[in-house]
Amino acid sequence: MAQQVEFKKVRDFGEVIGDTFLFIKQNFNPLLKTFIYFCGFFMLAGLLTAIMVQLNMFRETGGMKIAPIYTSSYARISDFVGQYLLLIIFVMLFYNAIYVSVLSYIILYIEKGNIAPSTQEVWGYYKYYFFRILGSSFVAGIFMVICFICCIIPGIYVFPAMSLFYPIIIMENETLGHSFDRSFKLVKNEWWITAAILLVVWIITYFMSMVIQIPAAIIMMFSAITHTEQPISNAYIILSATGQYLSYIFFIIPIIASALIYFNLVERKESTGLMSRIESLGADAAERHHSEEEY
Repeated sequence: MAQQVEFKKVRDFGEVIGDTFLFIKQNFNPLLKTFIYFCGFFMLAGLLTAIMVQLNMFRETGGMKIAPIYTSSYARISDFVGQYLLLIIFVMLFYNAIYVSVLSYIILYIEKGNIAPSTQEVWGYYKYYFFRILGSSFVAGIFMVICFICCIIPGIYVFPAMSLFYPIIIMENETLGHSFDRSFKLVKNEWWITAAILLVVWIITYFMSMVIQIPAAIIMMFSAITHTEQPISNAYIILSATGQYLSYIFFIIPIIASALIYFNLVERKESTGLMSRIESLGADAAERHHSEEEY
């Protein structure tokens, strides 16, 4: 049996990616349970809202040959805007829940000595950090949008540092300002390796997510062949939205990778994990020596 993944250690490019999937393999069942337990409601609510929005949009654009339900354009627009805003809220809460639940799982895994925590243990961290991360995500999101609006290059430059933003908040229990500043300090002189790891991880995540979208693509192609006047069907809309939301489970991969990157950079610059292991060895040696003297 493979040794349990140790987070607090220096890793190279391949080890970060390899240990990301090794950690998922070793913790698959408890991680999946954590995901369902803490993210399931937001996932289901977002899915149902997305289906409703897409079906209404499809109907209003003439895709469905049915009589209009609404009596005025204002009512149709206001209803659609309300549904779309609700969808945005559920998507934000869903992403927030994934980040908080997975990172809370990891910090408890480390504290328990590389042992999978229970959902009750994760809940303690989850409820403590949920709104802190949610509030911080607004600031981080605005910052990223500004960077990409100014130019694509600033957005790409800050992305590796911002990927460490949430791990720092939870792993170090720090404030937004401290986490923002520390994320850039950790990435300093390590930008290229960090960006390369994140690029590979996100490419892998993207292609794994696309696999779930294959059934919807097959239905779309079949409908396009058999129904040339109306290639998009209700079944395609529902299956496509369902596949999209199910594929979000793969978002766990870059979150775990970002945690490994965080500890890798901390160990390279501060060696906190190494020092704690040395202190632990010293404490064990002193305890054994004390026991031998008593004997």
